[in-house]
Amino acid sequence: MSRSTSPLGPDTDSALVQRTLSSAIYLRARSGAALVWARITPTMRKVPEITLLFWVIKVLTTAMGEATSDFLVFQIDPVIAVILGAAGLAVAMALQLLVRRYVPWIYWLAVAMVAVFGTMAADVLHIGLGIPYVVSTTFFAIALAVIFVAWYLTEKTLSIHSIYTPRRELFYWATVMTAFALGTAAGDMTASTMGLGYFTSGVMFGVLFALPWLAYRLVKLNAILAFWISYVLTRPFGASFADWAGKARHLSGLGLGTGEISVVLTALIVILVGYLTVTHKDVESERPSASA
Repeated sequence: MSRSTSPLGPDTDSALVQRTLSSAIYLRARSGAALVWARITPTMRKVPEITLLFWVIKVLTTAMGEATSDFLVFQIDPVIAVILGAAGLAVAMALQLLVRRYVPWIYWLAVAMVAVFGTMAADVLHIGLGIPYVVSTTFFAIALAVIFVAWYLTEKTLSIHSIYTPRRELFYWATVMTAFALGTAAGDMTASTMGLGYFTSGVMFGVLFALPWLAYRLVKLNAILAFWISYVLTRPFGASFADWAGKARHLSGLGLGTGEISVVLTALIVILVGYLTVTHKDVESERPSASA
């Protein structure tokens, strides 16, 4: 019985087998590497998963930052208050950048200090330098757009689920700081310049905060875009209600006191972050980096 051979010869058969085996080995290795990377990267991420509790704490930190900043600026010398805020932010950011994975209390301490100092930065432009809220809002909006463009051109993604390199983390925190300053200026602009008052502004920003989520659910708005729109809006949303509760009645507030509001909100944040630290509810699920 004759042995069948390829029209191109036996050497070609051997080469074809080798290429087939090499391709199979390569594909298996690549699949295995992808699986290993998928298991490793969640532990390397420096930010929490986006859950309902994430948004609750985020809004609380914005409100706390507004109340704490107002208390420090108006109860002690504004220069000393800004120095204290800057020092607290520096310490919190140093801790966050030094750790190699997401640690709830460190991450939320950084967010809280950004909230305090971000409020001070926006207030300094208006109160200290006399810059109108419309101008500061426009300035911070442009600055945020520039950061987003630079981040995307450099990293090809704006997803917070890809925050596991130092450069991406720096882009992330630059975005967070600018978003806080923008939200502060926008909230003060609607409450003061536009004359809506704190409560009405809070309700308006609360509705705007929910719209991206509804658009994501109903018309499949891009998840990353929906996340960042809502993220920016948490600042004026929480801060407006903090001002409404803490400011004096002649300023359209309830007059409960900024110091008292700050203490209550800080206690709530500590309780919720402690819960996350114990339960790990914000690190259990794994989502692809293409999502927000």
